[in-house]
Amino acid sequence: MANDKTEKATPKKKEDSRKKGQVAKSADINGAAILLAGLIALSAAGPKAMQQMKIAMTQVIDLMAHPQVVDRQGVGTLFMMVGQHIGLAILPIVGTCFVAGLVAATAQVGLKPTPQAIKPDFKKLNPASGLKNLFNPQHFAFESGKNLIKTAIVGAIAAFAVFPKLDEMAALVGMPPQELIPLVGSMVMTIATRAAIAYLLIAAIDYAYQKHKHNKGLKMDKEEIKQEFKQQGLPAEIKSAQRRRAMELSRARMMDAVPTADVIVTNPTHYSVALKYSSGSSAPIVVAKGVDNLAFKIREAAKDAGVMIVPDPPLARTLYANVEIGRQIPEDMFHAVAQLLAYVYRVAGARKVAA
Repeated sequence: MANDKTEKATPKKKEDSRKKGQVAKSADINGAAILLAGLIALSAAGPKAMQQMKIAMTQVIDLMAHPQVVDRQGVGTLFMMVGQHIGLAILPIVGTCFVAGLVAATAQVGLKPTPQAIKPDFKKLNPASGLKNLFNPQHFAFESGKNLIKTAIVGAIAAFAVFPKLDEMAALVGMPPQELIPLVGSMVMTIATRAAIAYLLIAAIDYAYQKHKHNKGLKMDKEEIKQEFKQQGLPAEIKSAQRRRAMELSRARMMDAVPTADVIVTNPTHYSVALKYSSGSSAPIVVAKGVDNLAFKIREAAKDAGVMIVPDPPLARTLYANVEIGRQIPEDMFHAVAQLLAYVYRVAGARKVAA
């Protein structure tokens, strides 16, 4: 039970979790680091970037003022030069943001590669899973509260920065652009920098919470720790023999459950999945499944027990890939399995009448 998991995770469990890509991380850390780095880069490279943009705009204006003296090749050359100036203006800022995001992500998850984390997981693409997470009360409340706090803090910072300068802002009306732009730019940078620092503090708090939540989820009970140390102390050959014996026992129990199934869904040669539905239960469960040779053995056991075998390749593959033995089928398979069981019960009823 979850309440029995009171012990801190062992180094092995932490490492196993990290290999799966399950580490404490906060998306806000990345966002805050990118925002702050972008503002610093903009502050440092801003004058030079503005100069490059000014050169680009001047070239475009000159072209528009004297279109008759520029041929088609000249236009292409001009636009290449304009693109070069714009690139020189924004590249340092974009590059700084990229490096900041990379450093922030690496600081959270580490430099060691985690192949399982980048392996495609099609369950993550399931919209139903995303909606379940979205409407999870605890997750929804936390994310909503966090976003409200971020919005309130940024709004308060902007208000405290703007209100004392309302008189100064009123005086900006009618000011020449060359004087207006630096003043407005300075005010915007001040507000944005303060907001970025506040965002970074919020992100640090969120990361601390995510780390606490992650460590709590990794907690173990005393029996798990005992088993882990026991396994670590055994030679590799004994561990392998134990695993093999456990698999054999599990397979034997599974084959014993085949005669109790209501139907065997097949591929029809590669996959076999045994389904059982008990009156009063919320959904059918998978009592056995196998591929290739094991699938053949399941079909043979079903024939001996008189369990109906129904070919349905798409359903068989889906059940095999997504439902573990002893688990109920998910909601998105209810309709297909219900139709299958209805067919099985009709055939069984007809056979009884004929007998």
